Amino acid sequence: MKIVCLFGSPRVKGNSAIVAKRFIEAAEKKGAEVRSFVLNKLKYRGCQGCYTCKTKLDRCVLKDDLEEVLDAVRDAHALVMASGIYYGEVTSQLKGFIDRTFSYLKPDYATNPEPCRLEPGKKLVMVLTQANPDETAFADVFPRYDYFFKWYGFEGSHLIRACGVRDKGEVEACEDVMRLAEETAEKLVAQA
Repeated sequence: MKIVCLFGSPRVKGNSAIVAKRFIEAAEKKGAEVRSFVLNKLKYRGCQGCYTCKTKLDRCVLKDDLEEVLDAVRDAHALVMASGIYYGEVTSQLKGFIDRTFSYLKPDYATNPEPCRLEPGKKLVMVLTQANPDETAFADVFPRYDYFFKWYGFEGSHLIRACGVRDKGEVEACEDVMRLAEETAEKLVAQA
């Protein structure tokens, strides 16, 4: 199984990264091939709304570091997106990637029953961490992105979420979250 993991936080050793790394370790132990990208270390722009991916190309026209990431996701069986919640949303680094996935949609995506250029059946895992301990706060983030990735043909989405973790490494004390990361990875690889 090929998995792409996107570290969306600028904190490479932050809480979302710690959970994602636990997921990766468990997946690799089960034989998965994992490719990781730290989005904050890449140089790229967000979607330009130029529609070249709908009129002249079957991919994003921008030639930057995100091109390799978009290609890797095309070839993967699963995508892991890890992010802290900043101002009620995923980080701008991850949002920039998500906006560029617009290029995966076919020109007639609004009316096509198969709107996406990607092979259907990919799996989605979102790792979200937030300082706010209230689980109802920002609970809308995952369903919103799950909706769009289902439109892309992703199936069997998973959420690994830690609330009330602010300080670096604090999530490691959340045994249930760390165990869920391992169990989700093992389950995903076993289904492949």
